[in-house]
Amino acid sequence: MSDSLRDQLLGLGFKPAPKPERTEKPARPAHKPGGAHGRPQDGQQARAQKPEHAGKPGSKPGGAHPRGGHARGAQPGAKAQGQGQGKPARSREEMDLAKAYAIRAQREKEERIEAERVKQEEARLRREAKAKLAELIKDKALNDKEADIARHFEYGGKIKRIYVNEAQLKQLNAGELGVLQLEGRYQLVTAALLAEAEAIFAPAVALKVDPNAAAGDDPYADPQYQVPDDLVW
Repeated sequence: MSDSLRDQLLGLGFKPAPKPERTEKPARPAHKPGGAHGRPQDGQQARAQKPEHAGKPGSKPGGAHPRGGHARGAQPGAKAQGQGQGKPARSREEMDLAKAYAIRAQREKEERIEAERVKQEEARLRREAKAKLAELIKDKALNDKEADIARHFEYGGKIKRIYVNEAQLKQLNAGELGVLQLEGRYQLVTAALLAEAEAIFAPAVALKVDPNAAAGDDPYADPQYQVPDDLVW
């Protein structure tokens, strides 16, 4: 409508038509890459979350290949080599020395076992010999309960004595009698029985007089020689 007609109508009393209210449109959001809704595309989001040093898609942290391979540039067995470098291999000299020690320890062990075996065997033979000797001289000792003459002699590094009568003293000094030690007791026996006992168990022979020996070889053979009973050796 032209301004002249509008003016005429206003002059006739018509009111101008009200103008429609103008509604403000909401501000349009700034355009973001990745689509109309401002969300990053899936590919972009995945790339944004990945670290810069990440490998190919599907690779595991640490550079390991998804199929069990190693990261690019890593040498197979490098980890094992690095661990082995901290502990140097034993030298041949050390191995030979350790072997020598082991051989010596084994030899010493065998020697101890053998020594113990020999000791036990000797103890067994000693017991058997003593038992046989006891059976040999059973009821054959000539000790006189009324004897009052002390005949001293050296045995086991100490001075021992046995009581005999005057006749037994002469026979003992002449080598016709002898003395055996068995179970802590001294037995007066004949020279023949003494020889048998010596063949069975020689350590049991306490006194064996050689009649052909010089008198000085046995100072205790003199009947006048007496050792005081209270003398401590």
